[in-house]
Amino acid sequence: MRVKQIYTGCLSQGAYFIESNGEAAVIDPLREVTYYIDLANKYESKIRYIFETHFHADFVSGHLSLAKKTGASIVFGPNAKPEFKTIVANDNEIFKIGNVTLTTIHTPGHTLESTSYLLKDENGKEHCIFTGDTLFLGDVGIPDVAQRYAGLSKEELAGILHDSINNRIKPLPNDVLVYPGHGAGSACGKNMMKQTVDTLENQKKINYSLNDSLSREDFIKQLTENLPEPPTYFPSNVKLNIEGCLDFDDVLKNNLNSLNLQEFKVLSNSKETVVLDVRTPDLFSKGFIPGSIFIGLNGQFAPWVGSVLKDINTQILIVCEKNKEKEVITRLSRVGFDNVLGYLEGGFDSWKKSNEKIDYINSISALNLKKIVNNKLSLLDVRKNSETKNGFLTDAINIPLNDIDLHISKLNKLSTHYVHCAGGYRSMIACSILKKSGIDNLFDISGGFSEIKKVKLNINYK
Repeated sequence: MRVKQIYTGCLSQGAYFIESNGEAAVIDPLREVTYYIDLANKYESKIRYIFETHFHADFVSGHLSLAKKTGASIVFGPNAKPEFKTIVANDNEIFKIGNVTLTTIHTPGHTLESTSYLLKDENGKEHCIFTGDTLFLGDVGIPDVAQRYAGLSKEELAGILHDSINNRIKPLPNDVLVYPGHGAGSACGKNMMKQTVDTLENQKKINYSLNDSLSREDFIKQLTENLPEPPTYFPSNVKLNIEGCLDFDDVLKNNLNSLNLQEFKVLSNSKETVVLDVRTPDLFSKGFIPGSIFIGLNGQFAPWVGSVLKDINTQILIVCEKNKEKEVITRLSRVGFDNVLGYLEGGFDSWKKSNEKIDYINSISALNLKKIVNNKLSLLDVRKNSETKNGFLTDAINIPLNDIDLHISKLNKLSTHYVHCAGGYRSMIACSILKKSGIDNLFDISGGFSEIKKVKLNINYK
């Protein structure tokens, strides 16, 4: 028996490959499915099943493409109503894969169709459970992330989730491994651990949702308190996962278009088109095409594209480093952004060599900021509200990046704004958005709050 976790850091997402005696199954596959097929070929096995833990909101699944390429059956849990051929399993239904079995354990609460899968080994012993977005390490799934259930409140869903975890998962043996659908950084939970696998025994010690002393009422209160609104693109991803979407191979064929400078300029003139620069923050700050939005590949690229651009039908023109074009399109497709018109041939260098107008983002070190910080500066903190609990600059305005477009009109365009996040990735995204909106007087604080703390600027705590 083999169990392989395929973890994608950009999405903080775990897919899984299970193999036994020439047969295999995949759980929650990403949209590009070649890797799973290659694994099956490596182990000389046939993929029989594709198991989905629920209709994902934060990424587009590859279940249909993988089924088409391999002939495998797609399996959802109870209450699922996909608009394509699938097996909607009963609770406690058993699926055989070689010499091992997967049992469906209906665990609603995150969504109503949410299902976990219990793997038993060749001897019938419980080995691990794939919990999807029901149980995370150190946390649980947020109820009703993207699907609005008629007649059910977030509190009612949280209560259902409490029952699922305590009645269906908690009674399992302590040595069972827990393989979650996501880790730290995902918007599907609040405070997930960075680890991506743990024993149920350890989770019973550290995960509040498995704590014997926590009442159902307190669980509901703790889970639904300060519940964030789901990113705007989440419902679109749910819709694609329910209805189906274009094969990734076709997306790549349609989107991987090299554009010369003139072609790029013509297409960029449309108000419906976004020029997306995916280089590093440092390269972007030193020169970029005016009006372009920065979201770097070296961070949580796909989720931030979804949060910033919002509409998956947005027309996108790519500016990237050489040989990164395919990676950009691949990662955009994971969150349903399939409308890429093409990429600038030669990248930013070709724009620069043509003597076209170039824009810049000024940077300032935390040490130099300290020298002028008493001059009543406009300090803008684009971290999450929860991050400011660990300290924030005195007099800074906190506008989380995912909300910045809603507050731009409140910022004085004539003032000079000093922008920071935790480390510099999100602040550069924010600066590019502000620049595009006509706010030109900007400084990005290099290294973000981590550097601010080192130089002992005026920091307060909640």
